[in-house]
Amino acid sequence: MGEDPAMSAVSAAFERRVGPATALGEDAERIVRACQEMAERFRGGGKLLVFGTGGSVADAQHVAVEFAHPVVVGKPALPAISLTTDMAVATGIARTQGLDGIFAAQLRLLAAPGDIALGVSADGDCAGVRNGLAAARALGLLTVALTGGRGAPEADHVLAVRSADPLVVKEVHMTIYHVLWELVHVFHELEAVR
Repeated sequence: MGEDPAMSAVSAAFERRVGPATALGEDAERIVRACQEMAERFRGGGKLLVFGTGGSVADAQHVAVEFAHPVVVGKPALPAISLTTDMAVATGIARTQGLDGIFAAQLRLLAAPGDIALGVSADGDCAGVRNGLAAARALGLLTVALTGGRGAPEADHVLAVRSADPLVVKEVHMTIYHVLWELVHVFHELEAVR
């Protein structure tokens, strides 16, 4: 008797997630360093500028609201903006500079050297996110990339999910940015009591 196809599919769905989720724990030191530097930028008056395309638009907005309006009572709000929320600005820039220039143009206008740029790209190969991170680095921002797949944009901190499956990448991205939020607050608060 052969294996039940439905149970095979169920097993495969869970198995695809085991490796990337386990690897997240292996990246703990890298994530902690990113959080420490992000907390330092916030303490210095910096803000977080988040961006991504496609499904990562929703992730960028989610990250921004987590920092700007924490759901955990007693945690301080930290300044964060999603560069994906203003369609008039985005489409205006795209009309003259193309889609690949949307985030770089906004960063050149809105960012200051003490800020943080967080680019989200499920496949790691989004030209708009790559260009945004490059512009941010040129401006002196701390750069953090949440990626997956094979691509890896240049950034001070590249937090890459080890999977080519975009669904798994997005699931692990959500865990990563919740950990970023939590640990940034830990380091932000520790410094405040010193």
